[in-house]
Amino acid sequence: MRIFLTAILFALSATAMADTLVYNITIKDHVFSPSVITIPVNQRVKFVIENQDVTPEEFEGLDFDVEKIIPGKTKSTVFVGPFAAGTYNFMGEFNADTAKGQIIVE
Repeated sequence: MRIFLTAILFALSATAMADTLVYNITIKDHVFSPSVITIPVNQRVKFVIENQDVTPEEFEGLDFDVEKIIPGKTKSTVFVGPFAAGTYNFMGEFNADTAKGQIIVE
């Protein structure tokens, strides 16, 4: 019975992961690209953030709770949402003057 339940949970989580929208974001020269990302309303999405700089950056939501340090020359993943329609800001805390972005939810 335990094996059967584990198999069902694995199948359900694999299906849920297959439905997750994935967005790729690059950090280069302390700037996010793209800096504006449009995602659907009420859906949790995955951001794969590649830091091409040699220094670390911290991806931080200003209007939502996410903080993730991304070491230089590495990739990290964060999940954001679900959000209501609107605009949500994020930044790179270590380079706040240049590393800025928005998530537009529609």
